[in-house]
Amino acid sequence: MKGAYVCSDRGVPAFGTKGCSLHIQEVIRAMRNKGVELSLFAAASGDQCPNDLANVEFHKVRHTKIRDRSLREQSDIRDNDETIRQLSRYAPYEFVYERYSLWSHAGMSYGHQHGLPTILEVNAPLIEEQKKYRSLCDEQAARYISQICFDHADTIIAVSEHVADYLNEFAEARGKVHVLPNGVNVDTIKKRSLPHAQNHKTTIGFVGTLKPWHGVDLLIEAFSLVLRLHPECHLLIVGDGPEKQKLENLVHQLKIDSSVTFTGAISPENIPSYYQQMDIAVAPYPKQPAFYFSPLKIYEYMAAGLPTVSSNLGQINTILTHGETGLLYDAEHPEALLFSLSHLIQNRAVRETLGRRARIEAENKHSWSLRVQSILSLAGVSEVA
Repeated sequence: MKGAYVCSDRGVPAFGTKGCSLHIQEVIRAMRNKGVELSLFAAASGDQCPNDLANVEFHKVRHTKIRDRSLREQSDIRDNDETIRQLSRYAPYEFVYERYSLWSHAGMSYGHQHGLPTILEVNAPLIEEQKKYRSLCDEQAARYISQICFDHADTIIAVSEHVADYLNEFAEARGKVHVLPNGVNVDTIKKRSLPHAQNHKTTIGFVGTLKPWHGVDLLIEAFSLVLRLHPECHLLIVGDGPEKQKLENLVHQLKIDSSVTFTGAISPENIPSYYQQMDIAVAPYPKQPAFYFSPLKIYEYMAAGLPTVSSNLGQINTILTHGETGLLYDAEHPEALLFSLSHLIQNRAVRETLGRRARIEAENKHSWSLRVQSILSLAGVSEVA
């Protein structure tokens, strides 16, 4: 069976290291394991293609480089016609899968025109996100493109309830929306080996892009207080991003440089080795008015058998069960992070129990294989294997 995967977003490199990139890669892997080959049409390829995906049929979605944002928006809209022609050129397909992008309807329109099952994956309320974090010149056009996309989709996958609520504000999407959170590759991310030495230095870890809404500054501040109680601890921050310099400055101001390690950018295939170095994993999301994420990092922490400490925002409450598979604290009181970390540092048996249960839950409920199986089933597409 052959399908087309379309991602026209300039900012999502299919073979990059961002969470969105890993999402694309894992969907392709899980589809392959079920006998489905995907032809990938993407605006950005990235430069970190994993070896096992090197033979994926890849076609570049062409966008003109334009500095002026207003002109670029209109150019990207016009590019839908060429992407549709490109899809026709490499057909046939038995279904079309598209990652929702602000200016694209090409995948959904092509599939609709040819009577194919169309699956739209929506990871964020992109119009609102663009207005808040960047700038949006032609909101009316953005809404119109989204309406075309939702109308031509047969099945719409929302990664969280908040995203589903946003989608259901559009008449074209209602009745098609299904909530399916992100997942994890439980074969790639193995359960970590427990340290044998009782005097083992406790390592607290974070993995992800260093952006303001991840709350790494809150983690660093809490860790500086943890060190006063547990000076033997270490903080391992895995990843890179626009906040890195600011965070390094904060570490220096707090005079905790010797107890904190920044790894910088790490290729996806090397991430699992860093989970092996951690004893506690943290997702310190700060209070936000609209938390629509389905955090990949939490699923990976669970698969690694790590006890996870996280704020209790949005979908996180349904991923982690407090006291069973992790510890949750009120995002409105980030100082509570200190107490959760201190509790786990002092109680190795609790850490091991939480981590063991988290791994089991990741295997039984959150694998990408299960997610893709659900997607294909919802879309009425029969898997081959």
